[in-house]
Amino acid sequence: MRRAALRLCTLRKGLLTPVRGLIQGSQNPKKESVLHVYEVRDKLREIVGASTNWRDHVKAMEERKLLHSFLAKSQEGLPPRRMKDSYIEVLLPLGSQPALREKYLTFQNTIRFGRILEDLDSLGVLICYMHNKIPSANMSPLSIVTALVDKIDMCKSCLSPEQDIKFSGHVSWVGKTSMEVKMQMFQSHGNDFSPVLDATFVMVARDSENKGPAFVNPLIPEGPEEEELFRQGELNKERRVAFSSMSLLKMAPNAKERTTIHEMFLSTLDPKTISFRSRVLPPNAVWMEDSKLKSLEVCHPQERNIFNRIFGGFLMRKAYELGWATAYNFGGSRPFVVAVDDIMFQKPVEVGSLLFLSSQVCFTQDKYIQVRVHSEVSSLQSKEHTTTNVFHFTFMSEKDVPLVFPRTYGESMLYLDGQRHFNSMSVPVALKKEYRVEP
Repeated sequence: MRRAALRLCTLRKGLLTPVRGLIQGSQNPKKESVLHVYEVRDKLREIVGASTNWRDHVKAMEERKLLHSFLAKSQEGLPPRRMKDSYIEVLLPLGSQPALREKYLTFQNTIRFGRILEDLDSLGVLICYMHNKIPSANMSPLSIVTALVDKIDMCKSCLSPEQDIKFSGHVSWVGKTSMEVKMQMFQSHGNDFSPVLDATFVMVARDSENKGPAFVNPLIPEGPEEEELFRQGELNKERRVAFSSMSLLKMAPNAKERTTIHEMFLSTLDPKTISFRSRVLPPNAVWMEDSKLKSLEVCHPQERNIFNRIFGGFLMRKAYELGWATAYNFGGSRPFVVAVDDIMFQKPVEVGSLLFLSSQVCFTQDKYIQVRVHSEVSSLQSKEHTTTNVFHFTFMSEKDVPLVFPRTYGESMLYLDGQRHFNSMSVPVALKKEYRVEP
């Protein structure tokens, strides 16, 4: 299992060779001119011409209308790019710049994983802008947004708030208007950077006003390893389509799943009565409805993205932290994130919205806790709620956790959906004592 995890986190070792003078592997990052994490969002504002002043955001968006003439009429009219054209490394200097630590520090003196999600989201967008860079234009006519967090898999590694962190990534697959981005995160240990996580995001390109789709530059893989990455991107797309088509919102559970739910139902019947209505919990079990936590956020301009909607990374951080608290409350001991997958951004969240987050445990096994966080918004003027995201997080507790049991048919579907997401983990992770990635 350990060798499998290492293979997962070194899949693109061949791509991690020095590109454009960026730092690599065991080289000292302080000796190189490297983009820092806190500079990424500034660079994104520069690329799209976004204002740092909320009062000027309407004027800035009006100016982007003039960029329509730079949009390609077809993908064939755009020059092809290579993976190394979008490759970038970014440094989070927690060790060399201690003043940054507080933003990333938990109350338990560990790393806030929610902040890492924010950084990954910003980096993924910047990578896509590098892939679609137009030398003749000062600003990009594209509006690139996150469509999906396909998968984040954690490796076995200690995360210290006192050591530098490095992110790297590049575009690995391209469709007509969408791009898959592969990213990795490393942390400094002595003279080396050790792998921490692998992430796969899907981004989409829209026109300069963010109103319709826009074409992106094609991608030409070079060599067998890049061809394999590109092929994997195609397979990922097919897997997502197949997973969506088998959704429990569209299709009935399969025979094995139906049997699972029926056996769980029978195990909760009160043996003292002959009734389907009388339900009792088996030993060491919790009703699913008793595992819920909720929160409310007012979406202020401070959390906006470069297109003046609420930053997707902020939504992920808030959902993750609520999910972590849910897992902690349920398991009774400190949980550690193992995987994040299938976060679909269904609808943008406007500044001024009320953001409602609802989190619950939907599946457990041994020390694993599968948490689902549902996100919906409403405006202050309307009471209508609209779903924007559904987040799936897999946590591991320090000790075995109770079983979770559904009461209703709807909860049974949540249980099966959680089981499917849990089973989709690339590599089961064995908990190490020094493994410390938290909210």
